[in-house]
Amino acid sequence: MFPAQALAEVMLRRGWRVKLSTDARGARYTGGFPHSIEIEQVVSATFARGGVLSKLLVPLRVLGGVLSMSGRMLRDRPDVVVGFGGYPSIPALGAAWLLRRPRMIHEQNGVLGRVNAIFAKRVQCVACGTWPTVLPEGVEGVHVGNPVRLAVKDRAGASYIPPGDYPMSILVIGGSQGARILSDVVPPAIASLPLETMQHLRVSHQARDEDGERVAAYYEEQGVTAEVQPFFTDLPTRMTEAQLVISRSGASSVADISAIGRPSILVPYAAATADHQTANARGLVEAGAAIRIPESKLTVDTLAEQIFAVLQDSQGALQMSQAALSQAKPDAAQDLAALVEKLAGHTSQTQTQEGQTE
Repeated sequence: MFPAQALAEVMLRRGWRVKLSTDARGARYTGGFPHSIEIEQVVSATFARGGVLSKLLVPLRVLGGVLSMSGRMLRDRPDVVVGFGGYPSIPALGAAWLLRRPRMIHEQNGVLGRVNAIFAKRVQCVACGTWPTVLPEGVEGVHVGNPVRLAVKDRAGASYIPPGDYPMSILVIGGSQGARILSDVVPPAIASLPLETMQHLRVSHQARDEDGERVAAYYEEQGVTAEVQPFFTDLPTRMTEAQLVISRSGASSVADISAIGRPSILVPYAAATADHQTANARGLVEAGAAIRIPESKLTVDTLAEQIFAVLQDSQGALQMSQAALSQAKPDAAQDLAALVEKLAGHTSQTQTQEGQTE
């Protein structure tokens, strides 16, 4: 949703009318979108959820969503349809393909998601957030980077205060999937740090609802100053204030860390499709901006050792923050918007030429 929001913000400023198509689940995460964006819900489905009956009904639900979107697009013909992956994008992309509307996809990760893999050969442009991106044979991608929201862009390259003998902040973000292991390992790792280090720390820990209470209680019992929430609405501010970020390596998280420029410890989600989170982390790790710990090797002792190593080396942490900035694509949203406008203009020109020829 974050890259879609970033693109929408740019397109609005360029005078476009923007409509967001998503399902009921996706609509719950649209609070940060500009109010002038039209949000329409459409039915979609996935084989990854539900019981046997639900999975049997998936094709019918998807077909219904595509037909519904086709009717809407016939009434309000979009100049360009942009898909950002995930099953909620199927109806709009499917309808755009049926109606031969200009269409493109943006893939955040280093490996195409299932839905984007289906549409990669059925769109005119594949924009890539992580580079290189593994693409089907015969498909060429355009590296634009992963767009970040205005709230992140406004803090891009914010001054970094290296760790020292003063109050420090650690930000822990786990994403909606696979966050439990961070809630299990990070608190005891922080609590095991030397007292002279721990007493300077304050922790912002994003944990799922079912884990939040026990995580907060643990921090309190161990004397660690911490705020635990299922979602931080001021995440860019907290990242700006952090000396260290501990995170999964989802594409949006990696983009935010790069744009703001913060040292990080990344734990790729082992169950991610085609291990794409390891691919996402590669750029920061190879640049010396991040420490990658495979989930299979994530233990309290290992994590504590790496946290301490960053917090005890102020010069090294500063170099990590600068290396993170070197991986940023601050103009990703503008570059993606340029592709959208190019596709719209090219299609209009082609249609005009075809009309003249006929």
